[in-house]
Amino acid sequence: MKKLLEKGSPARFLLTFLSLFGLFYYFNVFFFGLTLPGRHYSAFLANHLDYIRALRHLLLRTTAKLLNWMGYTSITDDTNILIAGHGRLTLVYTCLGLGIMSFFTAFVIAYPRKLKAKVLFLIPGLVAIQVLNIARFIVLAIWWDKKVNGQIIDHHTVFNIIIYVIIAISLYFWVKHDDKKPSGDAKN
Repeated sequence: MKKLLEKGSPARFLLTFLSLFGLFYYFNVFFFGLTLPGRHYSAFLANHLDYIRALRHLLLRTTAKLLNWMGYTSITDDTNILIAGHGRLTLVYTCLGLGIMSFFTAFVIAYPRKLKAKVLFLIPGLVAIQVLNIARFIVLAIWWDKKVNGQIIDHHTVFNIIIYVIIAISLYFWVKHDDKKPSGDAKN
């Protein structure tokens, strides 16, 4: 068993990855529950440390600004973006990409590489995930008709498939880049 969990072993990577993914994913869910008025509401967390609301705000405002630059008229509130002549998008918790970001972060942290290599891949990767998310919101704002398209296909599923394929390809090349180095360079 000890040999199975040695530093750099696949079993150790898998255990670390799954543990970190569960920790990140369920922390986000738990924190979201604490910032919603109700049974376990924390006014302090909701008013001072609500990174989920801050992310939603950033995504909404960035999407609106880009749409306005493209010639569309749009306005936002805390959870919605209204595009004149095109309808409204509501950004619920599942639209924010926190699950995808949890998966990506857990993989990068768990993979046996130097800290600098992890940070230099992780930060641009997380930014890229949100840039793709904003691109999705723009496409949905301009072309999505829920009455027609919502019955045929779920845009969350399409986005998740596309983003996981992009993440898988980027992780493949990141891992392969590490394989080209001498084995002593890949240690933490």
